[in-house]
Amino acid sequence: MEDNLNNKSGINSGAISSPLKDRELIVTVNALSSKQNFKNSYKTNPQTALSSSVSTQKSFTNIDYKKLVRELSNLGEVSDIDHLYSLLHRILTKSYNCSFLAFGFYHEKSNCINLKLTDKLGNSFSSKFLISDKTNPIVDCFLNKKVVLSENTEFLKMSYFHSYTVAILPMISVGRCVGVMLVADQNAKQNYKLYSLLSSYAGLVAHNAELIEKSNANANIDNLTSLYNHRGFQDCLDETIQKTNSSKKDMSIIMMDINNMTKINREFGHTKGDEVIRLVADKIKQNIRKSDIAGRYGGDEIAIILPDTEISEAKYLAEFLTYTLSCCFVDDVGPVKVSVGVGTYPKGAEDKEKLLILTEQAMHISKAKGYKDGMSAIISSADFNFWDDLDLALQSYAEILTKRQVEFGTNFEEELFRLFKTESIKSTNHLEEMAASLAGAIDAKDTYTKGHSTSVSRYSEALARAINLPEKEVERIRIGALLHDVGKIGIPESVLRKPDKLSDEEWEIMKQHPAIGAEKVLKSNETLKDLIPIVKYHHERIDGKGYPEKLTGEKIPLAARIVAVADAYHALISDRPYRKGLGIEKACEILSAGMGTQWDSDLTRKFIQIAPSLSTTV
Repeated sequence: MEDNLNNKSGINSGAISSPLKDRELIVTVNALSSKQNFKNSYKTNPQTALSSSVSTQKSFTNIDYKKLVRELSNLGEVSDIDHLYSLLHRILTKSYNCSFLAFGFYHEKSNCINLKLTDKLGNSFSSKFLISDKTNPIVDCFLNKKVVLSENTEFLKMSYFHSYTVAILPMISVGRCVGVMLVADQNAKQNYKLYSLLSSYAGLVAHNAELIEKSNANANIDNLTSLYNHRGFQDCLDETIQKTNSSKKDMSIIMMDINNMTKINREFGHTKGDEVIRLVADKIKQNIRKSDIAGRYGGDEIAIILPDTEISEAKYLAEFLTYTLSCCFVDDVGPVKVSVGVGTYPKGAEDKEKLLILTEQAMHISKAKGYKDGMSAIISSADFNFWDDLDLALQSYAEILTKRQVEFGTNFEEELFRLFKTESIKSTNHLEEMAASLAGAIDAKDTYTKGHSTSVSRYSEALARAINLPEKEVERIRIGALLHDVGKIGIPESVLRKPDKLSDEEWEIMKQHPAIGAEKVLKSNETLKDLIPIVKYHHERIDGKGYPEKLTGEKIPLAARIVAVADAYHALISDRPYRKGLGIEKACEILSAGMGTQWDSDLTRKFIQIAPSLSTTV
């Protein structure tokens, strides 16, 4: 502890957020218990508490016991070593005429005791005492954990002080001396046992503060890489953004994902995977500036904050790092390959969360694009337009939404809705491509129903043709069915992916997806409005017990009734976490049982006829 008097950490076991050694945890618990017992004892029976801790065989000259007990009862409220020092100084110098109080703590690097001394007038002095000077009573007290009484103050080497009698007392915590306390008192020989009690309490406070300081220092560091962990990275990013706002300059982020980590862990073990991650972290640390900040953003992802750096400069560094890593060969693995995304603030995004998700999206696109001439594709958020490569952009976007749902909520879904609102659909092919891509994005988010949208679209098209609808209407139904679950982009992952039965509250959330899809996605784009009835009403029932509007019979649009049958059939034959998919015959039995109540009778009867001919493989 270099300067414990400046440590502001409180005695609070809740503040210890990273695992400590068992002994350190015991120290913390003991410190807390001792503090609470000390406080409670004073409250319940102050005189008994004092006499049980301090021998009363010798009289304490000039001590007003009742007053002392009242003042020391405040120790129960002490939160840090500075507070304790201030409280004891006031009590001992003001109330009991002690000439000064001093605390000294050992500094390991300089191998000395740093002493802070404050006299009764409030003047403060500091000094250092080398541990090698074993003739000094301060060092003697610290090394031998014993009380030393001195008749003079020459050992302080401070000419200001006169010849005082000084009690030098070790601060002991669980057998360890963490420092020394000095009290100048002409009656020190009579009062030193009281001072020993106070120094022991100070030792507990100081030791606990030291543990908390170490814990806090490590709380934001990743154990494997020694880089910042995700929380530490986020804190550093907040601070860097604040500085960037003040400087009016750009800052950039490089995000790297180590390729094939799942395969490496599976085939060679997690020890080999950890070796690769450490290698990447070490190379990054060796090749970034002192002002740059690197952190382990995820399991296989490392991100770098680059203050005062434009995106072109960030891409240059990213290229250099990927080249450096490609020259590193790991036994059994070969050269290290990474996918790289780059984002910039504020030009690329003026919001921290949006900056991160755009950078991560660029990284996913980099992974999809692979390698050219043996090098990673360096993709920045400025290099791609959302609609230029729609399938890839939406798929990566949905993956990130799913991954960050808990952290970011639904803010980025609003961005997706905005993109659909502003998109100009130029042709039928363009519409089909957009619908297929968005369906893939939904399936990427709701992994339990992967391929569901495509299958429902195919089944709906088949049923529409079986009842001889016009080709234009068949195409509308096919595309509408492809987008029937588009509203799930606005449903929390915790609800979509829950393997058990949904609670009533969760079910109410799930039931919102038809309205979300119709009102927030399709309605915003003039070209897509024709698909609204399909998306909004595909969960209505013939008997009026469906949702969202409880329509009955033929009040439900024909296209929505077609999609409802196809949707139910695919759900029945698909595997779920809680059951295996049903066979065609059993699924058709269930559909037949629901004719006239849940599904349109004529449409269901026709679908059962064509069901055996439909492929169930997506």
